[in-house]
Amino acid sequence: MASSSTRKYETRKRDPNPKTATLLVIDMQNHFSMAKPILNNALTTIDICRRASIPVFFTRHNHKSPTDHGMLGEWWNGDLILDGTTDSEIIPEIYHQVTGPDEIVEKSTYSAFHNTRLHEKLDKIGVKEVIVIGVMTNLCCETTAREAFVNGFRVFFSTDATATVNEELHEATLMNLAYGFAYLVDCDSLRRGLLSNK
Repeated sequence: MASSSTRKYETRKRDPNPKTATLLVIDMQNHFSMAKPILNNALTTIDICRRASIPVFFTRHNHKSPTDHGMLGEWWNGDLILDGTTDSEIIPEIYHQVTGPDEIVEKSTYSAFHNTRLHEKLDKIGVKEVIVIGVMTNLCCETTAREAFVNGFRVFFSTDATATVNEELHEATLMNLAYGFAYLVDCDSLRRGLLSNK
């Protein structure tokens, strides 16, 4: 479920700065059926960011061995995304947007920062802001957004290019993030904020 609740929960407004922002496309993989309904908005967001010269990183959640299952193995009763399976592959329409292998961030937990080199990659190119899209709104997207905030990044969170299993969880995340962690955006606000001068 996705929505454009930007104005509903918005507590403050700001546009991303294309000179210091990056787009994080979280776990748009075959495993997640809720990724399909937001596919067009995700592709639109990627296009807007590319046109604004904003770098894009794509996360791919997968498990390579039982040693990297962590608490997810217990929580999801062993129903995990295993590396090398069709479920672990990035949706083809999204994968075609990847321009190089360094844009893909492999992860094995909810956060795109935990035990990855994402923070280092962002620091290296001078990123100060992250725009978050993808799935699931209340798990990997929210955890990544919160960790980005705690690590000193300004966070922008998409309301219409994120999705999860139901509207209640999606809306709860938007309300929480808008209250204390992130500026809410959608395709229209990003288009206006990033491309209006182009």
